[in-house]
Amino acid sequence: MSGGVDSSLAAALLAEQGHSVIGVTLHLWDAEGEDKVGRCCAPEDRDDARRTCELLGVPHYVIDERTAFRGQVVDRFISENRAGRTPIPCVACNQTVKLGRLEEIANTFGADLIATGHYARVQRTQTGVELLRGRDSDKDQSYFLFGVPQRVLGKLTFPLGEMVKSDAREHAKRLGLPNWAKPDSQELCFVPDGDVRGFVSRHAGAQPEGDVVDEAGQVLGRHHGVAGFTIGQRRGIGIPGKDPRYVLRVMPETQAVIVGSADRLLSDALSADSVTWTTRAPTAPFEAQVRIRSRHRAAQARVTPTTSGFEAQFEVPQSAIAPGQAAVVYQDDRVIGGGYIQ
Repeated sequence: MSGGVDSSLAAALLAEQGHSVIGVTLHLWDAEGEDKVGRCCAPEDRDDARRTCELLGVPHYVIDERTAFRGQVVDRFISENRAGRTPIPCVACNQTVKLGRLEEIANTFGADLIATGHYARVQRTQTGVELLRGRDSDKDQSYFLFGVPQRVLGKLTFPLGEMVKSDAREHAKRLGLPNWAKPDSQELCFVPDGDVRGFVSRHAGAQPEGDVVDEAGQVLGRHHGVAGFTIGQRRGIGIPGKDPRYVLRVMPETQAVIVGSADRLLSDALSADSVTWTTRAPTAPFEAQVRIRSRHRAAQARVTPTTSGFEAQFEVPQSAIAPGQAAVVYQDDRVIGGGYIQ
């Protein structure tokens, strides 16, 4: 229970249905000094979770997972950014620090299921548990859950999976939850102002400066470190000119950021590694839809398994395929698996 309305509602709906509910909040991060922006990771969030549990008459536990979160999520995020990649820390967090840890806690409590406020669904079949998109296409969070192993999927339930967000808020208001009107979080929980470069510099030291160049190598400007640049970025590049330029590639070995026109962002293929297949790993090429970032409409592709992951060949070239982001494979609503773009 993060303190947000979705996880609070998940607990409340299960309690209303007669389940015996235990509220668990994982203390993941302390925002201090310059990292303390807005409400990120504030004690008020844990208080909101506690107040919800008090309203429901269920126990509430706060468990300190700051060391694991720093090592498995934040440090990896910093390392990936310094390497010129675009990491997606929510995937690693769900796979290890959150849902993996909650499975251990659930076993300690003797709990049958783990419930979260994710907008996703699970479906139990004879061959295992399948992960499905949430009904609300605007809020669907299945993209962030592809890395959750089968043993954990088997214990998951998503009470909000069939809902749209507006209905969820109405249910939270009906049940009198203290945070029913609380705004949704929009950025990374530990970088709420979106200033990735500033965050990386504060936690890993100043980065080497470098040149912003076009594809011919002409220097167009300077930058203060490659961290925070992502493929397809237009704003914040810091170069003059009326013609729009986009980040095409980030080269940490030379500290160069290469920019160009929008048509140069198109690519018809990708390769992915560190792959998790939701159920049985495929052994032959197959047709599917592949999503290359959280707000991307999944595109039709032919997916070919490889020894290290998979390759995807798109029917229509896709824009801004960013190394480090997740490529998640779907067949209709079903998540087949996913990995990290190389």
